[in-house]
Amino acid sequence: MLVIRLRSAGSKNRPFYRVVVTEGKSARDGRFVEVVGHYNPRTKPETLVLDKDRVAHWIKSGAQPSDTVRTLIDRMPVAVAAEAPAAS
Repeated sequence: MLVIRLRSAGSKNRPFYRVVVTEGKSARDGRFVEVVGHYNPRTKPETLVLDKDRVAHWIKSGAQPSDTVRTLIDRMPVAVAAEAPAAS
């Protein structure tokens, strides 16, 4: 089963997290399928940047967001990652 969860990326006492799609049984900082955003709790206010299209795609494909990721999405305004312009 695929899950959307946080992956630790910061150094000691400087937490920073990547929001990744990964297999549910893999280690927290282990292998992942795709990075769909990042979360920085040290900024004021906290920042959460997600690619909404990719998150929606993975949820439609059956990926389950972790409790923490679900809470972050629900309580914070999400900045959308910049996308490449569509080809005409």
